[in-house]
Amino acid sequence: MFRGSITALVTPFKNGLLDEEALRRLVEWQITEGTHGLVPTGTTGESPTLNFDEHKRVIEVVVEAARGRVPVIAGTGSNSTDEAIELSQHAEKVGANGLLIVNPYYNKPTQEGLYQHFKAIDEKVGIPIVIYNIPGRTNVDMSVETMARIFELKNVTSVKDATANLARVSQQRAAMGPEFNQLSGEDATALAFMAHGGHGCISVASNVAPRLCSEFQNACMKGDFAAALKLQDRLMPLFDALFVETNPGPVKYAASRLGLCSAEMRLPMVPVTDAGKKVVDAALAKVGLLQAAAAE
Repeated sequence: MFRGSITALVTPFKNGLLDEEALRRLVEWQITEGTHGLVPTGTTGESPTLNFDEHKRVIEVVVEAARGRVPVIAGTGSNSTDEAIELSQHAEKVGANGLLIVNPYYNKPTQEGLYQHFKAIDEKVGIPIVIYNIPGRTNVDMSVETMARIFELKNVTSVKDATANLARVSQQRAAMGPEFNQLSGEDATALAFMAHGGHGCISVASNVAPRLCSEFQNACMKGDFAAALKLQDRLMPLFDALFVETNPGPVKYAASRLGLCSAEMRLPMVPVTDAGKKVVDAALAKVGLLQAAAAE
């Protein structure tokens, strides 16, 4: 079961190309800071603008750099089932520990279409599959009933729930049992998600605050929600700031401010505005991350 603070990794670029050196450094720093798992090539990793070779290479680099110290859950979803299968088989071949499969976006499949999509992928791989339900990006919401049906497939173990509907955690727990691995897909509501019976969070903020996010999840997993609330209060300005503009613009800018990688993105994503930068800078300072970076 995947647990704790799992970072939805940014993909560093340099002069338009994948910056493998920065990616390796980022993975090493994440593990050193206590992150419990890594998710390359998700939305935060700009998978829509990675070509197939780059997508596969990012997964390879992260698996190599992690060296089995934490699980790597590779983002291998697509709105083409055949493409998702190809990416998933490659991720399994190079040593990923799990697959993050997003609901097909844009083409808006029915609930039956969602089932058949996951069934086709499940039949072609042999490692855990995490359903990624994020209606705000895909324009399709997997129902609890469909999720329960998909959970019967041999490799489907988990969900990354980014519906922001906290009732879903309890509803899914009731439908599938406590053994169904539930991961939050939203930093701001992860505290409540964990209190409802969640097991961790695939986090954007942990790109720049991995130690604090790890401590927060450790407190939740111990049932110490008073300690978790204190960390939540500290981190909340950062959670808000990292979505002041479309993800991953703000978090890549924040990473650049901490010297982790360039803020460079690919079109149609554009740099954070000056107003957005001020919001992110203020949050980094309030949380104490800019001072910590300066001290290092």
